[in-house]
Amino acid sequence: MRTLAQQLGFQPDAKLLIVHADDLGMAHAVNAATIEAFQTGLVNSGSAMVPCPWFAEIAGYAKSHPEVDLGIHLTVTSEWNSCRWGPVSSRNKVQSLLDPEGYFHVDWTEKTHIKVREVEHELRAQIERALAMGVRPSHLDSHQFLLYRNGKDLFELMVRLGREYEVPVAMSRDWFPSRSYFERSLGLHVIAVDREIDIGRDVPPERWSDFYSDVIRSLLPGVTELIIHVGYDDAELRALAGGCENWGSGWRQRDFDFFTSGVLRQLLQENDIELVTWRDLRRASQEQAESSNRRFPFDARLAFLRE
Repeated sequence: MRTLAQQLGFQPDAKLLIVHADDLGMAHAVNAATIEAFQTGLVNSGSAMVPCPWFAEIAGYAKSHPEVDLGIHLTVTSEWNSCRWGPVSSRNKVQSLLDPEGYFHVDWTEKTHIKVREVEHELRAQIERALAMGVRPSHLDSHQFLLYRNGKDLFELMVRLGREYEVPVAMSRDWFPSRSYFERSLGLHVIAVDREIDIGRDVPPERWSDFYSDVIRSLLPGVTELIIHVGYDDAELRALAGGCENWGSGWRQRDFDFFTSGVLRQLLQENDIELVTWRDLRRASQEQAESSNRRFPFDARLAFLRE
């Protein structure tokens, strides 16, 4: 099998980067900042949270800009104190996903008894709403990595929905050691980049630019996804985040500042890094599958398996 870089038409040692903005739909400040970042060409991918209050705005943008690389950030938790969201589907059909106030749980713990069939009902509702509102998703991923890290059943549910809706699930090869079933899922409907990077809570604000600059300078060959959180540090986002530093308004403003800067553009040029998208990977995966089928026809594969 060719590497992802080769499937995309690059040399095996090419350095390729997806700059991916999470949490679209969460707030107007997140949408507006991410759209501005998209327009620079430096942030080239993102994913949207369908249950959130500002999803309609980003869905409208996606419908009028079909070239934008936008995935669905499947969401079944609601972690902020001042702005809560609940299910897209009827509440009486997803009771295990809800807290006493009728919102999604803040997080899932050992005491949270989630029913997989109710998760499936809600995820289908989110995908269907996105499609109905004109979003043509390039990939599926999971808010807070919840559907990846909470057991094989939930991960396989996400993969099954990706197969059914013909939208690949985003993965990273550096996650493989944490779950035995990750690597076995690879195929047309699960695409794994070579590595995923995001900034940690331990990075102080004054080191923000240094952290990302070091990431760019030390980028390895292959496809890397850099997950960021973009927003404006304004009254709306400060109220939503409730003064929380982790992924709060200050965090998102710092991400916006770096990833729309001339510094980043220069670093990409100096280090021979090309930007690619999940839509590119999806197209390359489909072409690879079609090419493999032509080289190894279905009947021949069956004969081989029988032997």
